[in-house]
Amino acid sequence: MAQSPDQVVDQVAQLNAARKLVLSDAALYPQIVNGILPIVGATARLELRRWGADFLAETFATPILATSQKQQLAPTVLASIQEILALPETDSAVLASLIQTCASLYPLIFRHVVNNPNDSKAWETMNAVKQEILRKMDSFPCSVKICCIKFLQRVVQVQTPGLIADPRRPDQNETSLAVVPRNHALLSIPQLEAESSGLLDRLLDVLHEETCNPLFVNATLNCLAPLIRTRQSIANKIIQTILDFFPTKHVHPPFTPTVRVGVKSMERTARALLFNVMKKNPSHPLMGKMQQYIDRLMQSRLEATEDASRKRGLPAEPTDGLDNTKRARLDALTPPPLKIPPLPPGPTSYDQLFTLTQDIGLSSFDVKQLPPDIVVKIAVPLLAQVNPSLLTQAVDAIRNRYETITKEQNQKRQQLHLAAATAATEDDDDYEPDYEPEDVGADAPGEAAAIAQEEAELEPDLVSLGPFTLPQPPPLSEEEASDVGRSAVSRVFGMIDAVDVASSSSSQNKAQQLGFARLAGSTFDREAWVILLTRLATRAPAGLEGDAKAKSGSASAKRQPAISDSIRETFYRYILEDFRPRLKVGITWLNEEWYNDRVRMKAANQERTNEDEETMVTLYYDTWVLRLLDGFLPYLDSKDIKILVRFLSEIPEVTIAITQRVASLARDPERVTLTVQALMYLIMFRPPAREMCLNALEDVYQTYEESRPAAGKVLARWRPQALPTPAEQTTTRPAESTQSATPTEPQPPTTAST
Repeated sequence: MAQSPDQVVDQVAQLNAARKLVLSDAALYPQIVNGILPIVGATARLELRRWGADFLAETFATPILATSQKQQLAPTVLASIQEILALPETDSAVLASLIQTCASLYPLIFRHVVNNPNDSKAWETMNAVKQEILRKMDSFPCSVKICCIKFLQRVVQVQTPGLIADPRRPDQNETSLAVVPRNHALLSIPQLEAESSGLLDRLLDVLHEETCNPLFVNATLNCLAPLIRTRQSIANKIIQTILDFFPTKHVHPPFTPTVRVGVKSMERTARALLFNVMKKNPSHPLMGKMQQYIDRLMQSRLEATEDASRKRGLPAEPTDGLDNTKRARLDALTPPPLKIPPLPPGPTSYDQLFTLTQDIGLSSFDVKQLPPDIVVKIAVPLLAQVNPSLLTQAVDAIRNRYETITKEQNQKRQQLHLAAATAATEDDDDYEPDYEPEDVGADAPGEAAAIAQEEAELEPDLVSLGPFTLPQPPPLSEEEASDVGRSAVSRVFGMIDAVDVASSSSSQNKAQQLGFARLAGSTFDREAWVILLTRLATRAPAGLEGDAKAKSGSASAKRQPAISDSIRETFYRYILEDFRPRLKVGITWLNEEWYNDRVRMKAANQERTNEDEETMVTLYYDTWVLRLLDGFLPYLDSKDIKILVRFLSEIPEVTIAITQRVASLARDPERVTLTVQALMYLIMFRPPAREMCLNALEDVYQTYEESRPAAGKVLARWRPQALPTPAEQTTTRPAESTQSATPTEPQPPTTAST
């Protein structure tokens, strides 16, 4: 059943999530690889096969996955690769990734067959894949053929005898023909040596071809370097082949810039390869020949540069087309100038703007009557035969027309604005008291009427319409106003997520933070939006809650949620979504809440002394600090000591309820150290809260036995009287052992106020 594009997109997204998972934990590679093989197999869509081929190539090339695990996965993956290669696959990305995977799999399968002589199926599958790649290698595209060169190098390296570093530990030696036993059931050493010799000759044939491709030559030279370094039996043969290769002999004129760049790259790759060999083995028997080869490469490069600097021949055709100085000599005809008809008077339409012909039949023909496919078939050949000179003249003519029309419209618009301004000035002058001087003649009323009639004729039509005002919008109800406020708050929270935290917030920016006296919207960064929202939630409705309650009439009336409450609730959810990086936002918010509570309490005390009436003040800090603690305390672990200590040290006030919340973490034995360290920090650096923290720590010491080693050290310094004496410890231990079956009631925590 064919999959829809949406399903394919979802599957690719799920596969990318699985890839991120294995990159974070390499132990999940076997599970993920076995799970995706049915999804990205030969019957899957092209997008899934492409993703699967890339993932398999990455899996068997990554160094974070152990070789033993790769060796276990190799036989399972090989069957799926064989099925895909058997298809008439034409996608270059899939083929390149699969061949890279095979290059990584071949040493693993070879080692697996050496250790498991009875597993003939894996070796037969690997041989089938190898033969399929070798058979189709010449017909593959260039990018895939380069991957085939790497596969050939791996096969030659495995099927050639290598050095045995430690015969006592064969698993630690390199995978080569030397680790194969003489009497192996599946692997025949003479047959494998003959095959590797033939593949090496095929690999070196690239350097003997009459016309060389620089990409293939560079790929081959780069693959020969490991063979020279690790396989001494074939190193001299490879070096001798390289010494017989000269890039300038394998290219043919004309020597275009592309050909020169290719020759230069091949020379540089060959020279770097031989330099590396000479550096690794200064006493190499072919040292002199390699030095002579490098000198000859440099000389051939200089000769090619000298040939390129010689005088060039005559061009086969004019280099600049029909130039004005050569038209007479080439007998070329100059295209006639295009006759541009003038625009008709009056307003101009788009049809008239783009009409350059005077033929009435052509200008009156409606192109919309033709189907779009016929228009495309006609337009494409016509555009291919258009004279460039005539096309340039037509475009310039339309541009001149458009500029002329634009200038005329701008002049008319300026005249209208000037007339409107003059009329507005005259309207202001009409507000004058009635005054008639004594020397006004009898014909003055007639002259005034004539002047007024002339001005009315000169005024534009827009002035005669009179002023226009929009009607007032209907008033918003309380529910609509609340919805609009909540939507505005959500948009501001979207701005907080959109604005990135400036990575270069240097000490200059930090020095300008003025605490409660800073302007909320002065910088338009993330911190400015946070301060703006916190002050909207705390300071903006200050003093309005009491008026709203007084207007409601009765305490039983249904209270609508205020905009400040919605902002606080949104802040609470925003911080708990990712509390570790957003803890600074929560601390800023709680500081604003505490400051607002103190300001309103001070104002309420003044009103109480002046009016002798009791004013109720709702305190928000105690409520929201406990809600925020209850929200993220269950998710803290023993490594989050910095987060908890920062929160407790930067909030404005520590209460008994807060210390009890922190002490409740000791219920988990793994978080006992977290609780003791947090309380110890408050005891040492927040003296106003020292007594209540000592009470909480003493309660933890008495309630939870796991906390006594850590809590006892703190109490021994700050409250030694809370610890039992050595005599009491010796007397209570037998009692505890006899009463361990009967549960004891927990003592109430000691409270204190700052």
